[in-house]
Amino acid sequence: MREDLSHRIETGLVEAFRLAVVQLHVTKVKADNLSRARRLIKEAAGQGSKVVVLPECFNSPYGTSFFPEYAERIPGESTQLLSEAAKENNVYLVGGSIPEEDGGKLYNSCPVFGPDGQLMLKHRKIHLFDIDVPGKIRFQESETLSPGSSLSVFETPFCKIGVGICYDMRFAELAQLYSRKGCQLLVYPGAFNMTTGPAHWELLQRGRALDNQVYVATASPARDETASYVAWGHSTIVNPWGEVIAKAGSEEAVVYADIDLQYLSDVRQQIPITAQRRHDLYSVKAEQES
Repeated sequence: MREDLSHRIETGLVEAFRLAVVQLHVTKVKADNLSRARRLIKEAAGQGSKVVVLPECFNSPYGTSFFPEYAERIPGESTQLLSEAAKENNVYLVGGSIPEEDGGKLYNSCPVFGPDGQLMLKHRKIHLFDIDVPGKIRFQESETLSPGSSLSVFETPFCKIGVGICYDMRFAELAQLYSRKGCQLLVYPGAFNMTTGPAHWELLQRGRALDNQVYVATASPARDETASYVAWGHSTIVNPWGEVIAKAGSEEAVVYADIDLQYLSDVRQQIPITAQRRHDLYSVKAEQES
């Protein structure tokens, strides 16, 4: 039986770090969203977190009618706050996502900041959320948004981290490419709804974690039954064995997990699927590099 992880972290016997996922209550008042995010980032850092993840559209209601109204350039008001919060709290900050305006186009973009407050990368949602489930939900991000066109990986002193946004999680190829690039943690700010959430939210996270033997974390907005788009919530962290190790309910919350890289290595040694892949029979490759 493995020793208690917290003991091994304290005694320096394992490379590990604390991850925080912020499930934020998002309103129509941008200033309130930013203020609340700043407070919860500080709270997460106070609990020893080194990496903090915010939800998709953390500064804006989620919806095609809201994207043009709340869109900002990067740098802008929201990213300035994220930069300051990352530096003030000495954390790597995955800034959920915001509607971004650039060159007359709108994107669903996730900015990542380092502990020095510098922008490390900007992931634009690759796969736009265009679905039609008769009698339940129809949503077409492509009515207002344009897709991104690159993979997004950043390095920390702990591990490499791959970034996707919500619908990106449904595409196993993206997670596999991130794993091949050396990522040990995949983060997906996302806002599944009351139809897809209970059906697929946890299942997809556990699948991506298990297939690639990585940690997977998702950050959802808190559920607001009065909103035009009701998020499922249940922000989650899954380990490389496919087990849920932290999970929020539907309300605003911060959830934590200690990311144990020795455990990840142990799992990969016990079930060595990376070495066992038949590259002579199949492959997944990136057409464009990050």
